[in-house]
Amino acid sequence: MKFKLVVKPKVAYLISIVVALIILLFFSYKAVIAYLIHRELYGGGLDTLVLLRASIAGIMFLLILLFIQFMKINDLKSQRTILRGIFIGWTSVFIVLIVIKISSIYFVVLTGASSFLVLVTLFSLIDQIKEEKNTLTDKEIYLLQKLAKKK
Repeated sequence: MKFKLVVKPKVAYLISIVVALIILLFFSYKAVIAYLIHRELYGGGLDTLVLLRASIAGIMFLLILLFIQFMKINDLKSQRTILRGIFIGWTSVFIVLIVIKISSIYFVVLTGASSFLVLVTLFSLIDQIKEEKNTLTDKEIYLLQKLAKKK
């Protein structure tokens, strides 16, 4: 299948970083507010709500670090495998948000858009891998030229 729209994997990673950063900032804000309210009402300690929100923010921070590391990988087949995992992750979050809390429409749209963009990137990456198979690398050309001079 020839896909006309070519999206680089770095764009998908950047969009995923932005979405994870928005979720990180939202849940960090909610965790701080919940902590301040809990401290005023009960005089200290941590509530499970505070811990859950802080945990989600921490997970998003770790995901951002992973996405940054994934951007450094140049191998197209590895990129495809990583993007499949990211697509499964964003799509599962999208479906869970639709089933559990459809009222948080902003997060539904964010995760849906990022999973769609990753899917488009996957389709264009498959075409890039097919094109790469039909071309020779510089090292292969050099070795073939060297082999031709020996005969």
